[in-house]
Amino acid sequence: MDFIDTHSHLYAEEFDNDRAEAISRCLEAGVNRLILPDIDATSRQGMLDMAASDPKHFFPCAGLHPTSVDGDYKAGLKQVETMLASGQRFYAVGEIGIDLYWDQTFKREQFDAFATQVRWAKELGLPIIVHIRNAIEKTIAALEPLADDRLRGVFHCFSGTLEQAQKAISMGFMLGIGGVLTYKKSELPSIVEQIDIQHLLLETDCPYLAPVPHRGKRNESSYLPFVAQKLAEIKQVSIDEVAARTTTNAEKLFGL
Repeated sequence: MDFIDTHSHLYAEEFDNDRAEAISRCLEAGVNRLILPDIDATSRQGMLDMAASDPKHFFPCAGLHPTSVDGDYKAGLKQVETMLASGQRFYAVGEIGIDLYWDQTFKREQFDAFATQVRWAKELGLPIIVHIRNAIEKTIAALEPLADDRLRGVFHCFSGTLEQAQKAISMGFMLGIGGVLTYKKSELPSIVEQIDIQHLLLETDCPYLAPVPHRGKRNESSYLPFVAQKLAEIKQVSIDEVAARTTTNAEKLFGL
């Protein structure tokens, strides 16, 4: 089986002591390609180094994460703009979006940073990786005026309603499905059941949101098959079909 983890932070400091081992476990599990979303300048070099170490397996992105948007956010945006113009290949603009869970001090700035980066992605023909924590309806509203045939991407860690899923899909987005799908009280399985697999991507968001049976522990890309198995059960198909279909979806979206 060939899986693509479309959202892995395996470059994060949580893996500094055993990154090589985590990568080995990942490849052994059949998770052969990892999309590496950017966060900000504090972790970016680790992402770039990891991508450069093995370009066949690791695919870097460029973006300013919404929780990194502060009073000096325009300097952060300038860094992203410089990266995108550097000539290096990036596979998406992301991780970008809106986060109204932690702190709303820079809410206005988040929306401005998001819209700016969406425009860059459209100009460059790149997909966007959209972070939508506690802000899915507002994110959809922000995207609607920007929607055209150049707008595409993924709603990362989707956990909204069926109606919200359909709105996202109608604007050209796929839905990123991760460990939350395996949680006992999650409503996501009932939503995913009603969405064609052609609109779904698999992701871990490691080191966060580990699936059952590792819930509560550090997540890693090697756990992606647990999400795939749950999706296979919901769709009543084989895990091989889930792997094949979601891999095709990821290849198409990110140009792999």
